Amino acid sequence: MGTFRFPKGHRDDRRLSTVAGVRQGADRSPRDREKLSDPQFYLSGHEDQLVVLDEVPRMPDLFATLRGLIDTGRRRGRKFGRFLLLGSASADLLRQSETLAGRIAYIELSPLDVLEVPSKRHADLWVRGGFPESFLAADVARSLVWRDAFIRTYLERDIPQLGPRIPATTLHRFWTMLAHAQGGLFNAAHLARGLAVDGKTVARYLDLLVDLLLVRRLQPFQANIGRRLVKSPRVYVRDSGIVHALLNIAGHEALLGHPVVGGSWEGFVIENLVAAAPPRTVPLFYRSAAGAEIDLLLEMPGHGLWAIDIKRGLSALPEKGFYIACEDVKPAKRFVVNSGTERYAISKGVEAIGLAEMAATLLAL
Repeated sequence: MGTFRFPKGHRDDRRLSTVAGVRQGADRSPRDREKLSDPQFYLSGHEDQLVVLDEVPRMPDLFATLRGLIDTGRRRGRKFGRFLLLGSASADLLRQSETLAGRIAYIELSPLDVLEVPSKRHADLWVRGGFPESFLAADVARSLVWRDAFIRTYLERDIPQLGPRIPATTLHRFWTMLAHAQGGLFNAAHLARGLAVDGKTVARYLDLLVDLLLVRRLQPFQANIGRRLVKSPRVYVRDSGIVHALLNIAGHEALLGHPVVGGSWEGFVIENLVAAAPPRTVPLFYRSAAGAEIDLLLEMPGHGLWAIDIKRGLSALPEKGFYIACEDVKPAKRFVVNSGTERYAISKGVEAIGLAEMAATLLAL
């Protein structure tokens, strides 16, 4: 039993009552197995209530049944709000749900962000990440234990259940290498040498982690502007707490003294801003061979291109390369996002702004 609220940015704030939650997969209970031994019979008995189906990609045969139930319900006036399908592997869910075309909407649920926790705990959110059990742990040591267990469980149990046969130790090394290079350009050849595999295999590993929503592949902005532009994507482990667990960074002080601190903060800011941005926003970055650079470009329908320079601490002065890059792409708005709370003009057309206020500004669009 429970309630479901559409996440921020979905623009639909209806609450829907939940009568049944069914968990799929190898760890499902005998009671759940019994419920879905005849899915047509069980699910049709809850036509007037929302049914939550967890890890639904592990039961692909269910989609044909859902299609029939949805079509039957439509003829009776039940057009939406019947099923909430949850899945941790976006590619599998998208592929298997093709049979529900025209009957399904997709929502990506991100971890906790700066708009969902008190401002005094924003530093904890950065260190621990946004997974609720990690963030809400009694102390940072217990938070780290949870994250370590999450990583091990994902590698040793969850990913193999999805099909890919990749040694857990190899994937752990790859994930850790990405954490070390947080925010760096993706270099398949370099990573392949470190793993003793070929470049195509490394690309396959990256595709897997992107599909699992564990890694963000930030694509470069491309335009015919007369400059030679970087074409490789930047890669970020999406949850900052997982970055720190992979690198064995125990707490805030240890993080501040670690070489990954800049990349970690940049990835943390990007995830928060992308989560708050309007639907269909395309996140990009800009970098020319000569060094002109914009950390984050948000291409937003109806609002144009916004350029964001990311600074850790209270510094708000962008480098010369930011101004050059802005002249190249001519964004509608330009911001320098830092960890402060003040908003003020730096120069003509460029504002300094704190992360939380920047996220709130995007959410309000």
